[in-house]
Amino acid sequence: MPCFKYSAGNEKLSEQLKHLLGALKVTPEIGCIKDIAHGIEKESLRVDKNGRIAMTPHSQGLGSPLTHAFITTDFSEALVEFITPVFTSPSNSLQYLEDIHRYLYSQLAEGELLWTSSMPCIIEEDEKIPLAQYGTSNIGKLKTLYRRGLGHRYTRTMQTIAGIHYNFSLPDDFWQLLHDKHQSNQKLRDFKTEQYFNLIRNFRRYSWLLIYLFGASPAICKSFIKDKTDHGLTAFDDYTYFMPYGTSLRMGDLGYTSAAQASLFVSYNSLDEYLDGMRKAIQTPYAPYAEIDKLGNEHQQINSNILQIENEFYSTIRPKRVSKNGERPIHSLKNGGVEYIEVRCLDLNPFLPVGIDETQIHFLNAFLLFCLFRKSPPTSKIENKEIQKNFISVVKEGRKPELELTQNGEAISMSAWAEEILQESLNVAELLDDFDTDNKLTTHQKAVEEQLAKVRDIELTPSAKVLACMREQSLPYFPFALKQSENSAQFLKTKLSDEKFQIFKSVSEKSNHDREEIEQSDNLSFDEFLVNANKV
Repeated sequence: MPCFKYSAGNEKLSEQLKHLLGALKVTPEIGCIKDIAHGIEKESLRVDKNGRIAMTPHSQGLGSPLTHAFITTDFSEALVEFITPVFTSPSNSLQYLEDIHRYLYSQLAEGELLWTSSMPCIIEEDEKIPLAQYGTSNIGKLKTLYRRGLGHRYTRTMQTIAGIHYNFSLPDDFWQLLHDKHQSNQKLRDFKTEQYFNLIRNFRRYSWLLIYLFGASPAICKSFIKDKTDHGLTAFDDYTYFMPYGTSLRMGDLGYTSAAQASLFVSYNSLDEYLDGMRKAIQTPYAPYAEIDKLGNEHQQINSNILQIENEFYSTIRPKRVSKNGERPIHSLKNGGVEYIEVRCLDLNPFLPVGIDETQIHFLNAFLLFCLFRKSPPTSKIENKEIQKNFISVVKEGRKPELELTQNGEAISMSAWAEEILQESLNVAELLDDFDTDNKLTTHQKAVEEQLAKVRDIELTPSAKVLACMREQSLPYFPFALKQSENSAQFLKTKLSDEKFQIFKSVSEKSNHDREEIEQSDNLSFDEFLVNANKV
């Protein structure tokens, strides 16, 4: 078996990528690459018939959000989260995602809809946004308490923003093949973890491209801003603010940002450095958060540290492992290594019923493999600042003609850099298509080419299409988003087959039973449980 190692010196990275792809193509075992696994986690706000956030509780017919495998809630009772099982076929995962939506629509109160945009509907009073409830068990109370803390730290309104998380993993046969190609002396688990961190570092370098290609939140309802005057937005009309060249306000200063986290530097250079940074963040007190504890007699947050728990860290991508029996994520990673990665910077596409389509999934798989295969040197604090600056530049001005980003301290045209990344991703897509026996077409290559078209014509981007639709129909953001939600609802209200309906009904009923068992098994007071929960 031919061996591939990244060469030293000044050889072009694209040549290195081609060298690796060439070596892989002639390896018979590379057929296992067709078994890339993925799962989708998709959030959507429930709204009433007038487009206001729904004040009704999570439907009893949907089971318990604490224990349901596929339907839960995120921050609010009204913020539904759908979770697909793991699939290797994009068409199968999307069909499952549609089926979950259809089951949910069968259980919604009369007139309620799912909001299909990332930025929320009209938000009138922050404190009236209902926190998600998970029952009377200690773990259920902890989940609600965590959300109460988030509301205090970042406002409840900010927590109503919705998006899509894409979980990605490669089969063990592939990791063994790559391990052999590199002639690595590491244990397979350690090699796999190291390679996933290589992928993550490159993803962070190039994630601005995803914001340009899939950002779909260039405008917001004025109710989201409330009394703020320093938002830096432009009035679109009497009811809407926007950024003329913006792509994803969800990922900018108005969305998942935090002054407390801004000072954090969590390194992705190795698992140990990452865990050390996360451990420090969840153990370091933050004085302004200590003031939150004085707001009432009951608990207001899990603790007053920079992060209450690991999930509070707002990152575009996370290394993940399925935890066992309530094990903390940092312990799971430490004990078992990285099992998959979670992409967290994807907006809902309001023109698609479930917010994502097959083309996007095929592209993500090719792009993530490109991030894995390309050389990925360690990230310094200086480069980290460059990464953050590039990301925010595309959030705010991604469609600005002649926009320049910074690469290794030097200015570079965003469109030229995007072309370079996508051309290399096209080479990876070709490898995937060679072994995609289900399609026998250039599926992945076509997906990349569709993204190249967006780079060459900004009007093809989702963010541009949102603004174009609003202008053409003279619609403020709110009625535009409501109309798209109503259109999607018509598609998703199609009745499920009796067989599928009964499957989801059984899962929902079982989740209620599982929640009751957890509640009955508690043997600690909540205060004692909370003390244990804060141990790292």
